[in-house]
Amino acid sequence: MRRGRLDRRLWLNTIISNDPRMVTVSNRLIFSHLEEPRVHRVFDILEGDAEVQTYLRMSNEMVVKRMNYNDHGPVHARIAAGSSLEILDLITKVVEPTTVANGICDREGAMLVTMVGSYLHDVGNSVHRSDHIMHSCYLAAPILERVYSRVYPDDPELVLKMKCETLHAIYAHEDPIKALSIEAGAAKVADGTDMAEGRARIPYRGGKVDMHSISATAIKRVDIEEGDDKPVCIRIYMDNPAGVFQIEEVIGKKIETSNISSYVELVAIENGREIKTVG
Repeated sequence: MRRGRLDRRLWLNTIISNDPRMVTVSNRLIFSHLEEPRVHRVFDILEGDAEVQTYLRMSNEMVVKRMNYNDHGPVHARIAAGSSLEILDLITKVVEPTTVANGICDREGAMLVTMVGSYLHDVGNSVHRSDHIMHSCYLAAPILERVYSRVYPDDPELVLKMKCETLHAIYAHEDPIKALSIEAGAAKVADGTDMAEGRARIPYRGGKVDMHSISATAIKRVDIEEGDDKPVCIRIYMDNPAGVFQIEEVIGKKIETSNISSYVELVAIENGREIKTVG
C-alpha cells in the first residue's frame, strides 16, 4: 500500500473507529479507496452524472416514497461502493481478483468492476422493485460503455469486457444468484453490509412493527477488518438479539452465493458480547 493511501486511511479510520485496523461501513468509506486515478475519476463521473443520479433518486421515489421501504438511492450506492472496495482489498491480499487471474484487466480494472457494480446495482428500482436486477442491467449497460470509454479511450475491447464483468456483478447481487467472480462477490456482500441504524437490506415498511423492522433497528454499527482466520471479518454490533435475523436473512444469504464465502466471517456482537459467529 502506498504511503499516501495508508496515511489517509489511518486518518479516516481514526474518525470512524477506535481501531486503525478496522473501518466502519458508512458513506465516507469510499473516499479511502480513491488513490488509483481511474477509480477516482470514475467515481467522480458517477457522482456527477445526471443520468446515474436521476436513476438513483428515482429508485428512492419508487421504493421509499411509493412502497414505504428503506433507502436504495444515492447514499446506499456510496456505502455499497466503499464497502465493496474494502472487502476486495482484504481478499486480494491472499488471492488475485478473478478478472486479473482470467486476463480480463489489471487490478485497477478489477477495482472499477467492483466499485461500479456496487454503485449501480440498484438503479433498476427506478423502474420497479420487482425484477429490479434485470432493470438495473439494461439501464446500466449504456452507462458502462459511456463511462469506461472515458477512462479507456483507446481500448474498446477492454471497455466491452469490463462492461460484461460489471453487469455480472450487478445481476449477481440478488441472493439466489451465484456470483462467479471475486469482484461480484465483494459487491454482493457489500450490499448486505449497509444495515446499521435501520438501513437493512430486507425492504421493510416504515411504521410497521414486525421482525424485519425490529431486527433492522437493532443493528447499530457494522465494521470490516482483517480477520484472524479469514481475510475479511465483518463485525455487526446490535443492542437487541433480534438483529441476528438480519445477519442470517440478509448478509448470511448473500455470502452463501457470493463465491467468497471461504474468505469471509461474520461476528455478531450484542451490547459488547459476542453472540454468534458465521463462517
